This record gives sequence, structure tokens and C-alpha cells, in this order.
Amino acid sequence: MPEDAKVEELQVEVLETFDHDGGSFTQGLQLAEHPEYGTVFYESAGMYGESDVRIVDPGTGEVLASQDLPAEQFAEGLTLTDSDLWQITWQEHVAHRRDPVTLDIVESVEYEGEGWGICYDGERLVMSDGSPTLRFRDPVTFEETGSVDVTLEGEPVYQINELECGSAAEGTGGQVWANLWQTDQIVRIDPATGEVGAVVDATGLLPAEDAAGADVLNGIAAGEEEGTFYLTGKYWPKLFLVKFV
Repeated sequence: MPEDAKVEELQVEVLETFDHDGGSFTQGLQLAEHPEYGTVFYESAGMYGESDVRIVDPGTGEVLASQDLPAEQFAEGLTLTDSDLWQITWQEHVAHRRDPVTLDIVESVEYEGEGWGICYDGERLVMSDGSPTLRFRDPVTFEETGSVDVTLEGEPVYQINELECGSAAEGTGGQVWANLWQTDQIVRIDPATGEVGAVVDATGLLPAEDAAGADVLNGIAAGEEEGTFYLTGKYWPKLFLVKFV
């Protein structure tokens, strides 16, 4: 981004509202096609003793299938590659490669550091750990292949959490959208430079009448229509189809 370019300031425009499981501590969210269920969300839910991976009906929030993680593992983000569903864990240093049809674990691999969010840009995995550094990984082996430090107007950006990747085929290297933990902000990151080009203010997205017991905004998935996204949060009873304006 040129030095004189301004960071875009965006707001959320709600297009539709859907029910969501208010008992899900949402850590990862992705819209995809499933051979049995059709269009679904893959969702990763956290907390020790409660973590799972699930397939969810986007229209109703109904959990169509799920698999629990061991009680000592805290699930974090997940992402779908061309053939696999990767799910990471918080402080257990383990990533599970799953069959996206059955959710069965095919392989578990170890990595260094914490796991927060993860997405796939069509060529590589992009992973966050709460620090200002995004790490790139091989989508088959999970080996680290590089990294980039994220900055906003020259300052490091912390608490980078759930991620959604744009396609690398877009010709821009694919922008990365990221929730910033404990805030109502989503940022758009250029993975080539680490620079934040846009900040989305999602304050007030969850209405006050639905906010009892809800935790922070977390969960972003690209929608079917270009420029649309699904947003939810940890223990949110609602999920929103939005665009950033």
C-alpha cells in the first residue's frame, strides 16, 4: 500500500439474520459444499471439555454432524483445503487433518507456538497465533513456509484471531480478513506486505436483546455472493450475512 494511501474505514450492513447455536464457543467458520448435506458451515467450537468440529445448516443453525475433541484439547480455527479439513488447537501444539465428509481425523501433526486462526488461500495455509505475525504453511504437510508481520499505519497489530482468506487466484495474492480478539474490529490484511488496508467496525452487530451470555465477535466466512460475509461470535445465538460498506 503506498505511503499516502489511507486505511479504509468500513461499517457492517446486515443483509440477513439467522439462528446460531448459542452454546458454541465459535473459533472457526467456513462455508462450503458437502456431498451429503449441500451448502453447510464447517465450524470449530472451543473450550476444554467442550471442543468439537461440526457441520451446520446455514439457514437454521442445526448441527448436522459433529465430532468431539479430547477433553484436554481446546479447539481453535479451522479451514478447508482442496482435499482436507484442518483444525488447530490453542496451546496443545496439535493440528488435526480431517476428512471433510466424515470429520474423521486422518492425521495429527505438531507445530510450535499457539494456534488461533487459520485459512487457505488456494495455495497455502495462513495461520495466526495472537501475535502480529501471520505464518504460512504447506496445505498438505503443515510445515511452515514463511511469515509476515502485520502492521496498521506502521504499528504492529496484536490479537489477530479468526481468519478468512481471499483466493490467491484473484491476482492480488488474496487478502486476509481477520477478527481482532476482544474487539468489534475486523481488519483486511495484505499478506504480501502485512499492511492493513481496511478496518471494519462491527460494534452493535449483535442486538442487545440477544447479547445476554454472549462473548466476543469471532467467526468470519465468505458468503456465496462476492463481497458478502457471514459473521457470528462466541456463544452468539445469531449469525449475520453482511457486506462491508
